[in-house]
Order: sequence, then C-alpha cells, then structure tokens
Amino acid sequence: MRPKEKGMDHVIGLQCMLCGTLYQVEEVAYVCPRHGHAGILDVRYDYERLRARLSPETLRASREMSLWRYKPLLPVRPDAPVPPLRVGWTPLYAAPRLGAPLGLRRLWVKDDGMNPTASFKDRASALAVVKAQEAGARVVTTASTGNAAAALAGLAASVGLRAIIFVPKDAPRAKIAQHLVYGATVLLVDGSYDDAFDLTLRVAEAFGWYNRNTAYNPYMTEGKKTAAYEIWEQLGGQVPDWVFVPVGDGCILGGIHKGFKDLLALGWIDRMPRLAGIQAQGASALVDAFRRGLSATEMQPVTARTVADSLSANLPRDRAKALAAVRETEGVFLAVSDEEILAAIPTIARATGVFCEPAAAAAYAGLARAVAQGIVDSEARIVLLLTGSGLKDIDSAMRTLPQPPVIRPTVEAVREALRDHEL
Repeated sequence: MRPKEKGMDHVIGLQCMLCGTLYQVEEVAYVCPRHGHAGILDVRYDYERLRARLSPETLRASREMSLWRYKPLLPVRPDAPVPPLRVGWTPLYAAPRLGAPLGLRRLWVKDDGMNPTASFKDRASALAVVKAQEAGARVVTTASTGNAAAALAGLAASVGLRAIIFVPKDAPRAKIAQHLVYGATVLLVDGSYDDAFDLTLRVAEAFGWYNRNTAYNPYMTEGKKTAAYEIWEQLGGQVPDWVFVPVGDGCILGGIHKGFKDLLALGWIDRMPRLAGIQAQGASALVDAFRRGLSATEMQPVTARTVADSLSANLPRDRAKALAAVRETEGVFLAVSDEEILAAIPTIARATGVFCEPAAAAAYAGLARAVAQGIVDSEARIVLLLTGSGLKDIDSAMRTLPQPPVIRPTVEAVREALRDHEL
C-alpha cells in the first residue's frame, strides 16, 4: 500500500544514511538491503506539504500536551490510534543555580524522567507501538540496557501488545523490575548489550516479531526528535545555542538533530543549535571517531565499561546519525569519567530538584568539561537533556553519598547529630 493511500502523503520515503538510496515506505521494513544491518534509514518528508497544513500558530493553539501534538510531523496516519499513556511534553526548567558555579546565566534542564516509564526512551517506544499495530504485529521486541526495554514493556502493556525483551544480565535491578511488572517476557543475556542487540535481530526475523531496536528501526529517531520540537516551543519559539545530550548508541542525539532540522526546513527557525554529544570515557567510540575524523564505516568497537549502563555500547549502532548531528552543527563530542558522572547526580539534584540516573547526569559532567575547555561562552543559551530518572539506578546514586546517622529518639541526639551543620 502506498504512503498516500495510507494517509502518509507527507512522507517521501526512507533514505539510506550510507548510500543515499531512497525507498518507498512499503519497499523496506527496517534497513537498506544494500548494506544489511548497517544500512540505517532516515525518514524523509515533503516539507512544502507540511507547511501548507501546519504552522507555529496552530501548534500553539493545540491542547494536546504530549508528543502527539506533533502527529502531523510524524510518520503515522492522522487517524492512527496512539497509546493512552502521556508521553512527551516534559518540563523544561530554568536552572540558574546549576549554571552559576560554571559562570553560566542561561541554562535549562529538560527532565525526560517525567515520562511514564521515567525515561526519554518512551518517545521512541510510543512510535514503535503505533507502527507495530499498523503492521498487525502481535509481539514487539527490543534489546536494551534497561530503559528502552522498560519503555517498550510499559507502552506495549498500555495497548495489550506482548513484549519480549533482551537485556544484559547485569542490567540495574530497578530496570529489570519495570520490565517484569509490566508483564513483559524478559530474557537476560549472558553477554553485553551488543550481544543482546545482535540476538534480537536474529530472533525477530526468525519469529516475525516487530523489532523496536534503536538504530535499526528508522521510526525510533522520529519519536525522539519530538524533544527538539518541545525545547523550541518551551523557549518561546527560540533556539538554544547548545544542547548537551548523553550518548550511548547515538539515537537520541540523531533524533534531536532531526527535530531541529525539521524546524529549519519548515522555516520556523533560522539556525541550528550546536549539539554536544557526551559519552562515558569507558564507552567513547564516537569521541574517538570525532577526534580522528573517521566516518561511521571506519569506526571500530571498544570494550565498553561504565557505571552509566545506558551509555554502554561497544560500537554505537546509530553512529552515522550521531556523527552527522555533531559535525553538521559544528558541535563537539566529549568524554567524561565515571567519577564525574556520579558526582554530577547530587550536583544536579541539589541545584534543580531533578534526580537523574548516571547516563543523564553525564550531560552536566560534559557541560562542566566544555566550560573548562572554553568551548561554550558564558552568555550561551544551553539546554541539558536529562534522559532518565535517578530511581532507575539507586545503587549508583548511593555510591556518591554518605550514609545517614542512626540516632536515639531524643532532642539531645538530634542536637548532637546536627552539631556540625549550619541551621
């Protein structure tokens, strides 16, 4: 069935990031046949048609406070049923106290831990569920270090789809608990995230399941790009100078880039923000490629080791989009240590009231590095993308904190315990 017949005449097709071949939507399911699993596709739009149907004014008038306020800019039919959970339109908080120690006056944090399963990955999974239902799938699957699987499990549960998910056996317990409580079938893989990813590709093909895998399913970028639209709207139709994004597989960074590119193509903004991709030092293949000027096809895997499980990828699957995002916006890739990541968790929480997991905290650790290296200007307008709640990984947060004292239930005991505290 042609896109026009499906109510998707605003979608031109799916274009390979490697060879540029443009396919009709019905021609391919996930990747470019010429390049196999590495042939990541990008959804292409008819922006003239979109401009005729939608404007910033019509968006501002919308009463839909979720990512579905942008449904006309997504690769779904206008009448497509969507999951009932409210995904997106997460808060953007001004964070002057967080920026002050760095000499920054105009800093905001985007708290995507406020999504239904407490992470940014709900944006992609919302699209996955819609596209799975469109395809008539009965089972959806994904590989994940935890958050993508939790997102898929929750969104699938909301519409009655069965989810079968693959995660490394050492994924944080809180994330595995989410998978199970939503009723997903959980298979713990004795190996890395990359092992789980490759296994998912094989079993989804063998059993005919709908595959939500990041950097394999082209529609996942489209769900993630909605955060860029929100940042633009929440800043009053303005574009920040920088957006700092934690990076594992690279799909979130690619999605933010795609969202701002859409806005530019529509004529709703006149410039792109610079994008900063922040990786953990123990999983920094993109940082290395950026510094050495390598292409996505020239990159080699590393052995990923980091406390930030969501950033742990030996070879980022969406590396082509991630490298394009930084290079096309004259941005930067930076690596931060696990110690910097863990220290950033309470720093962010105490200055903003937002408790985020290690992967999210990496965005602030990267910003601190960028300031120290003179990369960002003190007058720059900067947004930190905080991608997941700290409740996802309590054990890591507790590693940065002193244990509270145990006291007798008396006033004197309280006085003694607080002797060295300013009240």
